Amino acid sequence: MEQWKQDRLIDILDTLIDYRGKTPNKVERGIPLITAKIVKNGRIETPTEFLPAEEYRDWMVRGYPQVGDVVLTTEAPLGEVAQLKDDKIALAQRIVCLRGKEDALDNTYLKYFLMSNIGQYRLKARETGTTVTGIKQSELKEVLIDYPNYELQQKIASILSSLDSKIELNRRINDNLEQQAQAWLNELLDRYANSTTVLIHEIAEINPKRNLSKGTSAKCIEMANLPTTGSFPNGWIEKEYNGGMKFCNGDTLIARITPCLENGKTAFINFLDKNEIAYGSTEYIVISAKSNYSSSFFYFLARNHDFVDYAVKNMNGSSGRQRVSGDTISKYRIPVIPREKLESFTNHAEIALKTIKNNSLQNMRLSMTRDALLPKLMSGELKVNDLNS
Repeated sequence: MEQWKQDRLIDILDTLIDYRGKTPNKVERGIPLITAKIVKNGRIETPTEFLPAEEYRDWMVRGYPQVGDVVLTTEAPLGEVAQLKDDKIALAQRIVCLRGKEDALDNTYLKYFLMSNIGQYRLKARETGTTVTGIKQSELKEVLIDYPNYELQQKIASILSSLDSKIELNRRINDNLEQQAQAWLNELLDRYANSTTVLIHEIAEINPKRNLSKGTSAKCIEMANLPTTGSFPNGWIEKEYNGGMKFCNGDTLIARITPCLENGKTAFINFLDKNEIAYGSTEYIVISAKSNYSSSFFYFLARNHDFVDYAVKNMNGSSGRQRVSGDTISKYRIPVIPREKLESFTNHAEIALKTIKNNSLQNMRLSMTRDALLPKLMSGELKVNDLNS
């Protein structure tokens, strides 16, 4: 490839920090701990585990990460990649931190190379293990990296980063909109907690009948694509219907089985065509608003802590396979919120959910564009100048 080189990763790295073999003391507050389970799809999700601040210096004896460093999961799973936006973090096991040599290997370029099909193939070609597979540090050092001159690396990284930056901006907007609406409903439910109550089945249908014939091709949202945070599904596929819960626009989906219920797998459906019916797992509960209530109300109700707590405490079944029933959900009591207060909330919530939908659909298109460009830019098949012409 013209202007491109190929070297072992270790030959173009300035720093490789690896904390495997050490087990951190985890606490509820302190220095954010970057673990393998929060590095997903090119980004670092909000940390849920922490290292005691007073132990930070003693823990980080193998090196301190810097903003812009690349973090890579080494097992369970192997190959998730992201970049650090904060240097005041601690690295857990199954995570390595990589920093390219100055003026030789751009960190953002390295991130995208490791995310590409070429990079993923080369990582997995060196993994070992049976039940849990991973890559040893000695093997990671030998992974071959294809790269052009430093200036071209930066241009490639800039093109791909611009797409990811827009995706991240949309994601932050969505998170903010959802948090505002959720806080509003939570406050209303708390304020009127001692007022008259209604059973949820009086104002909503639980698992309503939807018509979809077996063998009909339809959109399917599998459990893996039901989000733990946010209203919009992570994706869907088109396939023939052969059973499962059916739903349409305006419905709220809730996972009813452990651990999916506890993990918050819930979604609001508003991306389908008019009168279109989709389907998903038999382990969903579908909530559909009756005429005097807005469908947006029930999505945010499903995210309310008291509602989730009620559902979890009323699960039945053998250990590991516990479920909450639709009948149990139908008996959940909701305080009656004054109509003008409820209408004010639902007007806001409907706008929020529509904006979240539009941003999420745009993110799907941006991700498809990035994923199409990534292998071509990383292989040299597509030249940067071709994108500017």
